[in-house]
Amino acid sequence: MKVLIVKLSSIGDIVHALPALAHIRDRMPEAEIGWAVDSRYAEILRGNELIDHLIEIDTRSLRGGKIIDDVFLDVARQFGGIRKNKFDIALDMQGLLKSGAVAKFSGAAKRWGFAREHLREPASRMFLTNTVNVGPRTHVVQRNLVLATESLGLEDRTKGFEFPISTGAEHRAEADAIVENAGSDFVVLNPAGGWVTKLWHAEKYGALADMIWEKLGLSSVVAIGPNDDILGETVIKYSHSGRAILERPSLKGFYELAKRAHLYVGGDTGPTHIAIAAGAPTVLVFGPTEWWRNGSTNPDDICVERNEIDCRVDCHRRTCSKWICMDVGVETVFRAAEQRLARLSGS
Repeated sequence: MKVLIVKLSSIGDIVHALPALAHIRDRMPEAEIGWAVDSRYAEILRGNELIDHLIEIDTRSLRGGKIIDDVFLDVARQFGGIRKNKFDIALDMQGLLKSGAVAKFSGAAKRWGFAREHLREPASRMFLTNTVNVGPRTHVVQRNLVLATESLGLEDRTKGFEFPISTGAEHRAEADAIVENAGSDFVVLNPAGGWVTKLWHAEKYGALADMIWEKLGLSSVVAIGPNDDILGETVIKYSHSGRAILERPSLKGFYELAKRAHLYVGGDTGPTHIAIAAGAPTVLVFGPTEWWRNGSTNPDDICVERNEIDCRVDCHRRTCSKWICMDVGVETVFRAAEQRLARLSGS
């Protein structure tokens, strides 16, 4: 059987679909598995031995603002590459119009996705031939596993979640260089986030780094992405211990770094989910998104969130005039860090 997974973006969402990939490969070792992904986010999947066909799509070229002839040429070029694989079934794990269109134009006769009420863009239902229902308050990783299991007639998963990410010697060397600079006893702090409403204040990360050093003896690696310089530099500015360093690892270098960390602290963003996939003990500060849906799959990890406020439930706002959900004290996050580390030692 030839199976196409459609999960175009973004990094965190792709990581959340990896256990479904691992489950399909475990239960169907002879299957040919393809994955359609936006080329901007493909790096995390490159080199993955569980994927037979990595299909990179430039979704930006499919947007409006172009003359119709150019649009048709782009569609023919990109979807023609998918069709040549002759997939039997496509699994739309995203629930968007563009992901549904990719499933449709893949040529797969069976196109499975979530029931309309679970779709991020309900109109994408028109591209599907079959749907599955998921229960209320179901973690997104489990949702993807339900879709894979029911659509392919697989046995239920009988072991813990697997997040297969392939790295090379260059990524391990990148992490080794950072560890040599930071020292072997370190935590990773990530002040970034895709939405401004997901950000815990950068100056508080600086104060947290000092508290972690003074009370726990652990230095901090402030890990940021290409567009996060101001956030990272603010963390360093507000850390006065001299035990925080700023690093800009690649995605897979970050994955290898997270494997070596005593602890990871961050919000609901792509690198956070990579850290969870790497098995790093985590403390996560959640605001407009929900822990039960997007949080860690490790029950020992800790979520810091303000459940006492009246606007907290399923907000998902990218801008907010109130924005008090991320107004969390440094001491509160530090106590969560202490608690998470204590769980490692069993004390």
